[in-house]
Amino acid sequence: MGQDMREDPRRLKPLERCPAHVNKSIPLHRAQSLTQDGSTAHIDLDGQIYTLRITRAGKLILTK
Repeated sequence: MGQDMREDPRRLKPLERCPAHVNKSIPLHRAQSLTQDGSTAHIDLDGQIYTLRITRAGKLILTK
């Protein structure tokens, strides 16, 4: 994928501002890491495969 799909530090929310992450009550995963800097990743949940996609507009879509 092109450079536009990579993490842009100006668009990232600092982790320190996310109370759930600071308290370690909810794991935090960067979408770009899940897609290995691409636009698509597959996620397995109990044998069901889901597709996570990052759109050109920077939105996430999760489909079965």
